[in-house]
Amino acid sequence: MTAPITDLTKQEQSTSERFMLKVVNEFGTNVGEIALTKYQKRLAQNYFMAVDSVLKLAEEKRLKKKEEYRDPLPINWNTINMDGMARNVVSAARIGWDPLEKNHVSMIPFKNNTTKLYDITFIPGYRGLELKSYKYGLDVPDNIIVDLVYSNDQFKVVKKDRNNKIESFELNIVNPFDRGEIVGGFYYYEFHTKPEKNRLVTMSLKDIMKRKPKNASAEFWGGEKDIWKNNKRTGEKEVIDGWFEQMALKTVKRAAYGDITIDSQKIDDAYQTMLQNESTFREAKVEEDYNENANGEIIDVKPEATQEDIPSNDAEKQEKQESEQEDPDTSSTGGPDF
Repeated sequence: MTAPITDLTKQEQSTSERFMLKVVNEFGTNVGEIALTKYQKRLAQNYFMAVDSVLKLAEEKRLKKKEEYRDPLPINWNTINMDGMARNVVSAARIGWDPLEKNHVSMIPFKNNTTKLYDITFIPGYRGLELKSYKYGLDVPDNIIVDLVYSNDQFKVVKKDRNNKIESFELNIVNPFDRGEIVGGFYYYEFHTKPEKNRLVTMSLKDIMKRKPKNASAEFWGGEKDIWKNNKRTGEKEVIDGWFEQMALKTVKRAAYGDITIDSQKIDDAYQTMLQNESTFREAKVEEDYNENANGEIIDVKPEATQEDIPSNDAEKQEKQESEQEDPDTSSTGGPDF
């Protein structure tokens, strides 16, 4: 005979079981079916592993803060808005975002001062933006070409006019081993059956740099970085090469996928949930910035690991960097994974 389900049994449910139950119920609410497909189950498991890792990193960062800047509420599965996260997981899965795929989506926990719990916001990477634009786009091109242009390249724009019905470009890479300095980038929308709709958008280096995050890390974009010794700034700086070329290309890609108009008739509950999620996160960031400037407190946390050579008690501003960027993956190719 099956043992009755008691309060004690419920309490003994593992975290993964509670997470899966929430997600299954949310899938049933949205699509009317309780049973998950194998693909949906795999995505749910991927999100559990990703969120679990994010929470552990965020809690480590919280504990490294000075007590006066540390939120007293620990960051774990018991202090997050599980219902809200389940809705976001289902919505992200329906869009096609997989947290274990490179540059699909990143998750950032932040304190919701209304619920007194941590919400998990989902920030799409450039691959995530690509999936969203193809799923919800109004006039989606058949192919999108994105590239950078260097000082030694020969780049020519072929504009559409009365004598030329198709907008295009010519890119001649004179020396692939020494292309010079980056001078800009471009993206090109191709429509195979209606080439007259092809469109080219160019971005100067100045345009790219305008999109560089205000507090961009030198580890990503290159530049100067403070040198620390004995938990104090020495007043000296070191120059970091970073991954400027990859970050510049990624910036142009985000612009390319973000430039596709969304079709209002394709907007569904998943899209609306992600919009609400982004809006809530922006509001929390505004409140955070106000509190930081007024009181010197940091109220949110990010999943990125703190740099080992920067003491957390003197580097609160470092915690705000790169929240909308994907970390370069140098594990296999020596550079970020694209």
